[in-house]
Amino acid sequence: MAEVKYIQQTEFDAEVIDSTIPVLIDFTAVWCGPCKMVDPIIKQLAVEWDGKAKVVKCDADQNPDLITRLGIMGIPTIMMFKDGNMVERITGYKPKDQLVAKFQPHL
Repeated sequence: MAEVKYIQQTEFDAEVIDSTIPVLIDFTAVWCGPCKMVDPIIKQLAVEWDGKAKVVKCDADQNPDLITRLGIMGIPTIMMFKDGNMVERITGYKPKDQLVAKFQPHL
């Protein structure tokens, strides 16, 4: 079963930008209600997309420089990176079918 790893801003380039497969990254916070709602969906996608995409999380409160660098204004923000570039971005809670429709074409 694929585990959803938390990454820090110091690991972002190595884990996301330099990845050889697409990366779905969920920017979250422990106090965020919508983040808690999307968490089980992110975990399901990690299992379903194992081998096709890397799925990671990043705590927004612990990584303010990365949040600023990426222009994140609200959480949850979920981004898909492919070949070092952001190809999709969703802010706020969305049900699983909408997340899959948005991100799966990039796998």
